[in-house]
Amino acid sequence: MMHFAESLTFSGRKVVAAWAALPFPALAGSSLPDILSAHQQDVPWKLLSSWREQKVSCCFAQSVVLRGVCKEKPSSCPGQPRLPLQSCESPEQVLQHYLHTRFPGAFSTCHVLQQPCDTRPPFPQFFSPLLTSRGFLSDKAQGSSSAGVQSVPVLAALQSCPGLRSLLAGLGRELRARDPRRCSSFFTAGVELDDFQEALEELKTLSQCYEPGFGADGSEDEADSD
Repeated sequence: MMHFAESLTFSGRKVVAAWAALPFPALAGSSLPDILSAHQQDVPWKLLSSWREQKVSCCFAQSVVLRGVCKEKPSSCPGQPRLPLQSCESPEQVLQHYLHTRFPGAFSTCHVLQQPCDTRPPFPQFFSPLLTSRGFLSDKAQGSSSAGVQSVPVLAALQSCPGLRSLLAGLGRELRARDPRRCSSFFTAGVELDDFQEALEELKTLSQCYEPGFGADGSEDEADSD
């Protein structure tokens, strides 16, 4: 995971945010172009990392994996032009086109796998009654079933984005508000006060790397050389 995160970071950045949709919000019988076309204003996955900003309008780099996607063909109405997502030839191209549209200029990679995520016991059955046994959304509750939800389509993503600046800066403020000299466990563990202060400065520098436009004037090369 550490090496995977490193492939998405540059210009001195080291941290990525985690996103997921479990299950991926797909109506039974709908196609991937139709699903993503319905989420033009906001992405259909949620932030897992702990910072207050829940919506991200831009990012530096991201990697997205989708499992258990529908194979149905996109819906079309006679006489109406096809949407760009409906013109893509494969699910990977659909997802890649969507990512480039939502996050223009970002480095994006994506993978689409046919096999869904297995959710049979002992996987906890915390799913909505509106899900079918295959994890797709239905118009009406499915009722109780001994089989439960056996599998679900899932999307997971790692993203390097400007929002991480507030997360890292907030962490730095919380640490500065604490006096390590009052915590004997710091020194018992071998942490020196000078090392603690140095780590705080490094955290501050790291948070500044997530400012939009950082590295655009050549500082990226300097950060990579370090």
